[in-house]
Amino acid sequence: MSTKTDQVARIEARIAPELKAMFQTAADIENITLSEFLTKSAREAAQDIISNHNVLKLNAKDSKAFADAILNPKDPNEALKNAMRRHKQELGNVS
Repeated sequence: MSTKTDQVARIEARIAPELKAMFQTAADIENITLSEFLTKSAREAAQDIISNHNVLKLNAKDSKAFADAILNPKDPNEALKNAMRRHKQELGNVS
């Protein structure tokens, strides 16, 4: 049987007392514990960072060029044709 302590990991950080006091004030305003506040804040920050990392952002010019390339693809050049021939020889028709 697992207990609550089996399902958590501990993280320690050394921070300036002023920063801890600020975090505690924010936690008090939210009416949650300091640990809950730090966990919630770190989770939100991590999710934002991961989301921003995984999203490709293009300016208007690049977005138009990308859409044009998808909608109007060019014919394969000789290098691509050769690569596809080698691929078929080595791996066969793998989807």
